[in-house]
Amino acid sequence: MQLSIILTSKYRLLSVAAIVDVFETANRLLRDDGKPELFQLTFVGPTATKLLPEGVNHLPYRPFNSDQQYDLIFVPAFGSVDLVKTLEENSCFIPWLHQQYTAGAILASNCTGAFLLAASGLLDGRKATTHVDAADKLVACFPKIRLQQDAVVTHDANIYTSGGATSGFHLKLALIQKYCGRDMAIRIAKKFSIDMDRENQAYFGHFAPIEAHADELVMRVQHKIKSQFPEIRSIEEAIADIPASRRNLVRRFKQATGLTPIRYLQKTKIEAAKKLLENTEKGLFEIMLCAGYNDMKNFRQLFKENTGMTPKAYRNKFAMRFDPIIS
Repeated sequence: MQLSIILTSKYRLLSVAAIVDVFETANRLLRDDGKPELFQLTFVGPTATKLLPEGVNHLPYRPFNSDQQYDLIFVPAFGSVDLVKTLEENSCFIPWLHQQYTAGAILASNCTGAFLLAASGLLDGRKATTHVDAADKLVACFPKIRLQQDAVVTHDANIYTSGGATSGFHLKLALIQKYCGRDMAIRIAKKFSIDMDRENQAYFGHFAPIEAHADELVMRVQHKIKSQFPEIRSIEEAIADIPASRRNLVRRFKQATGLTPIRYLQKTKIEAAKKLLENTEKGLFEIMLCAGYNDMKNFRQLFKENTGMTPKAYRNKFAMRFDPIIS
């Protein structure tokens, strides 16, 4: 099976290395079982030759304009970059992706690699996911996508996408199971210590509000929410002293931040609750009040909508634990 990994501009090395490691491990386990290797790995890029990173430079490299047809093509995650500019730099891959897909190749993206598939138009009308913190940007840039924001892995018409970072291992497990069977997928999961029961990535999200914009009125509302969110009960309270109509301000706020003011306020409150659950031993009632809520049922519901789990389950997963020092 011909498996190619696109060496895009600004690719994340960890993403590339994980793809290589998992599928080479599958090949090794097949050999151990007395079976032939299944995956022939090749790097593909835009230039005639490429200097490969140490650790993966034993694999062959081909320019994408060669006549080679691939069965499975991986688009790795991008690093922390300007995605709009990075997509422009990688636009040369788009015709090739269309050609390979039309000829029968299965396409798979890790994390923010979904942006390149989206830019190609191949995700229009299809289910897709990406890193939970990049999901709003993905759907804003490519509104025709059927975004599955909390999904760990999606599969639609021979195109696979995965959520952030370690969710990419679940995508690889899905493909290993498809081509090598369930038993091999379980063996790979154990080799890489992957929990196979992950069905949601929402709890990995981190609210990092956009403040790099030039709308001073919107910035005033953001600063007010940031400093006074526990006391603000409604968006009307947040914009009461802003010299603009509610309708106009809501439009400008969403344009500048990607969120409506009420959604922004909610995310700010829930993020504060998450930090308290992670770093303190405060009781849930006190945390609810500190986050600016006064109804436990409503707080629990909003928390689960935003994180995919209850406050108690979130604390169990992320609370800081200090092991005793053994002298």
